[in-house]
Amino acid sequence: MAKESMKARERKRAEMVEKFAEKRARLKSEGDFQALARLPKNGSKVRLHNRCSITGRPKGYMRDFGISRIQFREMANAGLIPGVRKASW
Repeated sequence: MAKESMKARERKRAEMVEKFAEKRARLKSEGDFQALARLPKNGSKVRLHNRCSITGRPKGYMRDFGISRIQFREMANAGLIPGVRKASW
């Protein structure tokens, strides 16, 4: 499991991205790059990193489900994800 501080940091970045998205888009379209540079760096969408919503694991992230591959497997085997079945052929 990831440290709580890492998960909190990612949540804070996501909030900042949402907060400054409109202002960043407006400044980019106007071409005012000096004002854009004065905005907080964590307000940029590029600084976000996908993490598992349950464990906070940064690698092996499955975008469709928002969880890591390990959590996906455990939940799928337990039948907690609707429409997902173990493959057999």
